[in-house]
Amino acid sequence: MSSLTLKDVAKVAGVSYATVSRALSGSPEIGEKTRQRILKLCDEMGYTPNSVARSMVMKHTNIIGLILASIDNPFMSELTVHLEIYARELGYNLMVCNSSYNQKLERDVFRLLLSRKVDGIIILPISHSSDESLQSLTSQVPTVFVSENMQDLPENYISIDNTRGMKIATDYLYSLGHRKIVYLGARKNSVTHALRVEGYTSTCKKHGIEPIIIESNYPRSSHEAGYLLAREYFSKSHDETAILCASDSLAIGVMHAAYEKGIRIPEDLSLMGFDNISFASLPPINLTTINQPKQELATSAMDLLIQHINGTESGYSSKLVSPSLVIRGSCLARNKEINANGGPHA
Repeated sequence: MSSLTLKDVAKVAGVSYATVSRALSGSPEIGEKTRQRILKLCDEMGYTPNSVARSMVMKHTNIIGLILASIDNPFMSELTVHLEIYARELGYNLMVCNSSYNQKLERDVFRLLLSRKVDGIIILPISHSSDESLQSLTSQVPTVFVSENMQDLPENYISIDNTRGMKIATDYLYSLGHRKIVYLGARKNSVTHALRVEGYTSTCKKHGIEPIIIESNYPRSSHEAGYLLAREYFSKSHDETAILCASDSLAIGVMHAAYEKGIRIPEDLSLMGFDNISFASLPPINLTTINQPKQELATSAMDLLIQHINGTESGYSSKLVSPSLVIRGSCLARNKEINANGGPHA
């Protein structure tokens, strides 16, 4: 069955091909009553404009490409919602691709989006090395990297201040009386993780406590990775009183392993995450964490991309978004002199 064309609509409407085209483009050359009649007829007939042909004339598609390292990552999926809502408010549609933490696939989907003539691309890269892999492609279309700090590289990026976030987290646990805090889930070859470790270790040094870091060899900071890392950690003797995780998903995995071992959180062990994904606030989890303001990240990234699309921004731009502490019920003070907010009792 062939698709409807402008000529089909024009025949039913009893007007010329040019009149239908002007109605769809918003041209002032036809009256409002005629325009509304034609638009209503298009809707009733199920006519869909040829966006490819239209984009060749208009020189833009009003489509933004979005590449995610993993669509099933809660932080990334929640950020996608905010990006799509804001894109629509600005008159753009989002075309979402998943790279599955595969560098070749990441490059392939970038090429796919270029072939679809998207106006710009937002990418949550699989790692810092994505810049080198994609550099010949990012030069062809306005591109903004999100979440991964692309410092010292010729790329536009929006990121949380990861170092400050972990300083806030470590300071908070110290204020609760914790002096043995283990950091779980540091991943190599990730600037984001390196910056978070830097925030943790520098704050430990400030307070005169020894940093204890459990590195992860897993490709993702997932629930499964957190569970496996914690299960190995709990299999040995330890005297740390708090675990600070590189992400909320890791922390939820730690909760799973702790439950199996009969370790109570927070009575036996305080636990803290990073990201503030939606699952973190569920009553059975009730995770204290560092909030990444996902709506602000989304709007900042989209605004920056649109500026480059419109040519109102030149050169490379970056922005660090401020994190904040979210106190829930997974951390407990270590003595009676310190309350749950980190200050002395009245």
